[in-house]
Amino acid sequence: MLNISKNELKDQLNLNNFNAGRKVLKRKHYKYFNRFLGGFALFAIILMFLPWTQNISGNGFVTTLTPDQRPLTLQSPIAGRIVEWYVKEGDRVKKGDTVLKISEVKSEYFDPNLVNRTGQQIDAKAASVESYREKIGALDNQIVALAGERELKLSQARNKLIQSQLKIVQDSIDLQAAKNDEKIAQTQLTRTETLEKEGFKSTADVEEKNLKARTTMAKAISQQQKLLQSRNELINSEIELNRIRQEYAEKIAKAKGDQFSAQSSQLDVEAQVSKLETDRTNYQIRNDLYFVTAPQDGFINKAILGGIGETFKDGEPLINIMPANYDLAVETFVEPIDLPLIHLGEEVRVQFDGWPAIVFSGWPNASYGTYGAKVIAVETFITESKGKYRILLAPDEKDHTWPDALRPGSGARTIALLEDVPIWYELWRRLNGFPPNYYLPETTKKDKNEKK
Repeated sequence: MLNISKNELKDQLNLNNFNAGRKVLKRKHYKYFNRFLGGFALFAIILMFLPWTQNISGNGFVTTLTPDQRPLTLQSPIAGRIVEWYVKEGDRVKKGDTVLKISEVKSEYFDPNLVNRTGQQIDAKAASVESYREKIGALDNQIVALAGERELKLSQARNKLIQSQLKIVQDSIDLQAAKNDEKIAQTQLTRTETLEKEGFKSTADVEEKNLKARTTMAKAISQQQKLLQSRNELINSEIELNRIRQEYAEKIAKAKGDQFSAQSSQLDVEAQVSKLETDRTNYQIRNDLYFVTAPQDGFINKAILGGIGETFKDGEPLINIMPANYDLAVETFVEPIDLPLIHLGEEVRVQFDGWPAIVFSGWPNASYGTYGAKVIAVETFITESKGKYRILLAPDEKDHTWPDALRPGSGARTIALLEDVPIWYELWRRLNGFPPNYYLPETTKKDKNEKK
């Protein structure tokens, strides 16, 4: 049975008489199998030299092309309390439509006539400003009057000073005349005494000359006293002149001080008026903020706060709105090692969730159900949450139009097309863990050649 000996079983027994023997001894199936292996090997060799498009795949989601087209959340810049809702979820709103009404929760804004009362305060302060302005004008007139009066007083004092100076001159002349008279009288007295000794003059003549000499001496002394008084009056006139200057300088300085004080008060009140006007404008704008309106056309997605009477803080989200008009785009993410291979204008194939597709990553032309896109923005800073770089894709106008039923937020799978290489090279690259070939688009190559 085991064909251990040299006597074969087939020579002693005809196995063709048995069905199992005929199936075992018939060897034609080996020929078919060998032909299949040969054909498969030839097909595999040919397949290895077929072109394969290198690509970078990634996962992302559908978004909008510009930031102002993306879903937005309405907040109130002031804290308040919900009074009334004018919309419900799913409603379409136009730009400027009122979404909800709120009321105040801060006690300093409870007064419904706050704007009017602020206006009254502004009017009162404005009147005060006018009063200060008139006071400044009156003080200015007073300063002018004091300056004029000072000039008159100074002129009067200067005249008196000149009179004193002239009187000194006159008294000096009179004193000199009196001294001359005294000298003459004294000379006559001496001569008379001499003549009286010689017997030519009498004693009466001597006494007369003596009396005249004493009289002229007294006049000289009196005239000297007048000169001293005149000099004293000159000094008094100079003192009076300085006193007038000092007196009116103090009066004018006091008037100017009052004027500066009034100007300071006027500026202070004007600052208060400006602050009150700012407050009134702020109150008017705050009154307009009691009605939250839609910033653009869209649909009400979700009311984050609900009910009536619910309070919220300033800046707290109230409602979510999706813009009605938007341009679709895809936001995808790539590994840092693949970022140098991504360029603006790069062609990308996109497969959307919910749309059937047959994808051959290496043969994009043979794929079905994918849509064309182009790279329009490459993030220059890594996304911390994913550890990848964000890429923004826009529809390729030369390819099929993206589905109309596509909505922002749905998932998408992207395939960025790179350089064409043989299949054997792609297998060798992946087995060794090498990155795709460094690839430059045709437009980039042309630009570099033109620069050279």
